[in-house]
Amino acid sequence: MAIVIRKAENKDVPALYDLMNDYIVNFYQREQPSEEALTGLILHLLDQPGSGLQFVAEVEGELVGFATLYNSFSTLSVKKAAILNDLFVAEPARGKKVGEKLFEHCIRYIRENDYAYMSWETAHDNKAAQALYDKMGGKKSEWLAYSI
Repeated sequence: MAIVIRKAENKDVPALYDLMNDYIVNFYQREQPSEEALTGLILHLLDQPGSGLQFVAEVEGELVGFATLYNSFSTLSVKKAAILNDLFVAEPARGKKVGEKLFEHCIRYIRENDYAYMSWETAHDNKAAQALYDKMGGKKSEWLAYSI
């Protein structure tokens, strides 16, 4: 099974929409966003790469996963920083190294583009994601996460 990881393109919008909807509604059990809002987010990332970008995982011509990086900045490093906001693999493709390939691609991207770091979060009960991040060399942050 050849896994191709690449930047999302305009031709990916319908399949990426379906993956992101699955991620939001089925995986995280959140309310379904409007088609206009979710498509608008995908198009924003395609049209405004300064705000972030998405990578897709493709197997035999079908999109099976995606990762979303949002751009931020590190004052302490005086460089760009990346927030890995999403990493998702559709159920049938799980356990086949797709998540690892997406994560590795994100790391390679930030290193090649001289980012200070890449940070991410996952749910406390998402043990599969935590195992992947531990395996990939991720370290729990010294910072506490807050939200409002």
